[in-house]
Amino acid sequence: MSIIDLVEVHEFTFDAANLGIEADGPAAIYNIGYKPGGKLTMSKYAVVIGTKDGARGEYVTQWVGTKAALAQTLMLAPMLIGRNADQRESIYDDFKREIRQYDHMGHGPLDIALWDLAGRKFGASVTQLLGGYRKRLKAYASTYHADRNGGLDSKEAFVTFAEHCHDLGYRAFKIHGWHDGDAREEAENVRYMGKKMGGRMTLMLDPACELRTFADALHVGRACDDAGFFWYEDPFRDSGVSAFAHKKLREMIRTPLLQTEHVRGLEPKADFLIAGGTDFLRADPEYDMGITGCMKIAHLAEAFGIDVEVHASGPAHRHCMAAIRNTNFYEVALVGPNCPNALAPVYACGYSDQLEAIGKDGCMPVPDGPGLGVTYDWDFIDRRRTQIHRFGAASKPVPVKTTVKPKKRR
Repeated sequence: MSIIDLVEVHEFTFDAANLGIEADGPAAIYNIGYKPGGKLTMSKYAVVIGTKDGARGEYVTQWVGTKAALAQTLMLAPMLIGRNADQRESIYDDFKREIRQYDHMGHGPLDIALWDLAGRKFGASVTQLLGGYRKRLKAYASTYHADRNGGLDSKEAFVTFAEHCHDLGYRAFKIHGWHDGDAREEAENVRYMGKKMGGRMTLMLDPACELRTFADALHVGRACDDAGFFWYEDPFRDSGVSAFAHKKLREMIRTPLLQTEHVRGLEPKADFLIAGGTDFLRADPEYDMGITGCMKIAHLAEAFGIDVEVHASGPAHRHCMAAIRNTNFYEVALVGPNCPNALAPVYACGYSDQLEAIGKDGCMPVPDGPGLGVTYDWDFIDRRRTQIHRFGAASKPVPVKTTVKPKKRR
């Protein structure tokens, strides 16, 4: 029995080149975009869970690594002390109730670290623990928001970048439009992309709730119909949570809707689906209470005979997809010309979610080492650490146990 006696949460920062905050927007994560010559300092956090019998699990946050999520992780972390690390279902159930007043965003990293611990302990990948079978995942390039800085600043620029992605191997492409929420501009961009790339790439649109009104969402949705888009996601300023509004939108356009990125957890997603508000479900092991929660949502979708699309990228996301039949594409997010995917460069094993990591077959590999199958660069994290939170009786950190042989960086 693996009794948890230590939990560590390491806050750290890193810099991303040619990225910045929209000049006319608030300093929010979804306002990150191309800024030539810019340097954006971002903060993330890493979780380490140790047990009395020497087992160790790790996870470094991706898009969930915000201060708000961190606060919830710090609320839950001390409650792991004394628990059996193998009893992930019981821990999931207790934590779900514990932070029922909040959005659950800090729960996921702890659950993912527990899955990593189990895989390392038993010498199996998370894919094997889940009964997964996929080894390569069809991927799509998911862009940063459009900008006015010489990056994705026009419909022509979007097509040029889509062509570049196609040359790299991508056969699917998702647009995040301008923060302005100009329905005419968005519709023109959609139709132009359909004209130039339709038939060569599977195309999607995610306004990220920037369109101002239902009428705007309908206008752009009809452009998606004309351009033959595969899905239309989170179109307008209801924040993606009104099942009634999206049911009405579904009745008025042909393009399938992909909703519930901003609806947390199993039961609310079931309610949204039953109410007729979406054609696909969204799930994310970071956002939706871990690998445990993500797989519950995948099975919910399967029970209704529909597909679930895993939001965002990361090793946990890949392992979940490897065990889900009813899913289509892995999201390489966020990408754009002349700037990196703004995820922390914390891997010492060659793992990457950068744009160029795609294979010529249009796929990303699923790590096959124990646990998550990645080796974190703890030297990088330690050099950039701003604070460490430690819970449990142990006075020293758990020694790092490398389970995947590091590869030399090129």
